Formats: sequence, structure tokens, C-alpha cells
Amino acid sequence: MASTIRVRATNSGDTTVVQALIQHPMDSGFVKDAHGQIIPPHFIQQLTFEHNGKTVFLANWGPAVSKDPYVKFSFNGAGKGDDLKISWVDNKGATDTTTAKIQ
Repeated sequence: MASTIRVRATNSGDTTVVQALIQHPMDSGFVKDAHGQIIPPHFIQQLTFEHNGKTVFLANWGPAVSKDPYVKFSFNGAGKGDDLKISWVDNKGATDTTTAKIQ
């Protein structure tokens, strides 16, 4: 299965800018389907970015985050060619992890 995470990490000097798009329904539990039935909550609870085993970004989310969330942040201390590990866990126990090379 293809990853649900698309990421781009670019380094300029000492700063690395990370942009990530995650495919996930992020259902809040307050919306009804076409038959009037409530769609159960299904959302990412934790999103983690790691560089050299150190967490550089951690987000604890709830049902208020929109579908297919986009994240952009920067951090210092990485170099071109380094690996950046991205992972998430949702409220139903599903997970995804990918690794991207910093360019």
C-alpha cells in the first residue's frame, strides 16, 4: 500500500523547511452520511517528525483538524541527505510511517 504521507524537506544553510500533506478522513463524529447516520470519529491523534532519532515536531490532534491535513514547519540542525522520519497514529489504531531525504 502506498503511504498516506507526502513530504518535502529542503535545507538552506542551517534551517530545514518541512512541508507534509497527509491523506486522512479526519471525521469529527458530528457529521451525518447521506442516510442520516452519524459518521463515527476517525482522526489522527499524534503526528511525529524525527531527525536522527530526536523528535523535531510533535502534534497531538483531535477531531477539529480538517480532512487531509497540511503541515509546514522549520527546524535547525539537519543537513542535506539526512533522513526525516514521519509517522502518525489515529484513534482507531491505524498508523503510517515514511522516511524522506532532506534535499
